[in-house]
Amino acid sequence: MDSSSSDTALRPGRAPLRGTADNGMKIVVVGGFAVGKTTLVGSVSEIRPLNTEETMTRAGVGVDDPSAVPDKRSTTVAFDFGRITLSDENVLYLFGAPGQERFWFLWDRLFSGALGAVVLVDTRRLEESWYTIDRLEHHGTPFIVARNNFGEPTHGLDEVRSALDLPDDVPLVDCDARDRESAKQVLIALVRHLHTRVEASQRAGAAEEETTP
Repeated sequence: MDSSSSDTALRPGRAPLRGTADNGMKIVVVGGFAVGKTTLVGSVSEIRPLNTEETMTRAGVGVDDPSAVPDKRSTTVAFDFGRITLSDENVLYLFGAPGQERFWFLWDRLFSGALGAVVLVDTRRLEESWYTIDRLEHHGTPFIVARNNFGEPTHGLDEVRSALDLPDDVPLVDCDARDRESAKQVLIALVRHLHTRVEASQRAGAAEEETTP
């Protein structure tokens, strides 16, 4: 899959950000090298997404491993940024994190203030997702996992959950990052997960108040 396809034009019929918008909600899309983060952000953004794609050069030989994606010609070196207007007052900001280990130092700042995260995985390279999940858990950032299908998946969803040691309450969904509707469903799954967590926290708080003398 070619991540550089995110350089899309402003979608027709989309109005610029309204002056009434005063609630900005941040979501991070994170995962290993070349799993499709830039493509997913570009698929759902209502604006021409900002990206920091640079051409891969000989300097990356021995540093980045493009063996699983031999046709990849560019890579994110800072972050991707997209936007979705949810209502007159609420706007969703999407940040795509760089996947290479040499850029992991940027993750802590990208995670700061995020409501939640989407961990995008390629079943051919599941081991690249372990550090991603570890960092999100360290920050206490809620997340879901999306299996990005590049064709025939090499592992089923149950196998992915087992390999990543995901708790049952962490949603695991399928997607095609190139497809706008599919990418939207990933974000909807994350929002539902966040809503479920808030409701559970409220119930726990109410129960604690009832038992407190």
